[in-house]
Amino acid sequence: MDAAGGSRNPLPRPCHVLVLLNPRGGKGKALKLFWSHVQPLLAQADVSFTLMLTERRNHARELVRAEDLRRWDALVVMSGDGLIHEVVNGLMERPDWETAIQKPLCSLPAGSGNAVAASLNHYAGYEQVTNEDLLTNCTQLLCRRLLAPMDLLSLQTACGQRLFSVLSLAWGFIADVDLDSEKFRRLGEMRFTLGTCLRLAALRTYRGSLAYLPAETLASRRGPSPARAPQGPADTHVVPLEQPVPPHWTVVPEQDFVLVLALLHSHLASELFTAPMGPMAGAMHLFYVRAGVSRATLLRLFLAMEKGRHMEYHCPHLVYVPVVAFRLEPKDRKGVFAVDGELLISEAVQGQVLPNHFWMVSGCRESPPSLKPQPSPRRKSQQRPPSAEHP
Repeated sequence: MDAAGGSRNPLPRPCHVLVLLNPRGGKGKALKLFWSHVQPLLAQADVSFTLMLTERRNHARELVRAEDLRRWDALVVMSGDGLIHEVVNGLMERPDWETAIQKPLCSLPAGSGNAVAASLNHYAGYEQVTNEDLLTNCTQLLCRRLLAPMDLLSLQTACGQRLFSVLSLAWGFIADVDLDSEKFRRLGEMRFTLGTCLRLAALRTYRGSLAYLPAETLASRRGPSPARAPQGPADTHVVPLEQPVPPHWTVVPEQDFVLVLALLHSHLASELFTAPMGPMAGAMHLFYVRAGVSRATLLRLFLAMEKGRHMEYHCPHLVYVPVVAFRLEPKDRKGVFAVDGELLISEAVQGQVLPNHFWMVSGCRESPPSLKPQPSPRRKSQQRPPSAEHP
């Protein structure tokens, strides 16, 4: 099902949005930033809001699962990537998921991982920025009201879990950096820099096997028994995990990996331009790094990634391929998975892209284009005391 297929009118003017805000995300300044940087712009643009603060893990997931979505023109998520992950999965768990997932979403960055917001900022043609500048850019996208269809990554695990990713699945080095840096959350995105240094100092490898369906392979070539799901859209490109992958898939021999990353968007963090190849509607970027890469080379790759220059090194241990589906099977108990920054146990997992499956506030009405950067707009911040409702 292409939930977001076709064109869609912009958000109405005036419009009323539900803002889900995590006051403990990132450096713990999200609420203050909302009143100083977001609310003044919304007032100018005739966007009224109701503000809800999340109180615990999966609180936003529970809220949107039970919410009367007809009250809102859009759901605005102000935190990091983890909160928008909660919201999307909450919508997909509703009995009316087919219509619920069509409610437009907006990402306002205020967490330690703001990759979705950074990608939308890039697609809109803004220069790469962080912190308050990124928040201002994304708020201005909301004020412009334009919507674009976005892909989802449907995931199935060996234990029978079904979940959806708006950004990425990582295994190995990147996921371990997420885990190692959790204790430094108050540093904001600097936590990932520190976590990367710590993990480089104790570089590990992870035994596993990987298979994938290249994006260039005809979509009509499918396995004989599509993997069934109790709720949500069917995964038409994958077969049940207990079966071998279809014969037209590419199989990477079992080996030691440093990392595996499946990425839907351009950025993995606001300063990690991981996929400079440009957007691919209906496909995702698959990267993996084989064992044998030196610490120095790995560090150079991550430093170059800030400007999207890492592929220019032509590192023989780094492999990139566009895919529409993959299967990853860890062969030892090392490491964890990180799905949109949320940690999962390491077990066999497979996933496929669901093209144009939901709507997000973006810089244009079509799938994200590649645009030339333009100067980042700046506005003088204003302060306003908190309020639950704002007309």
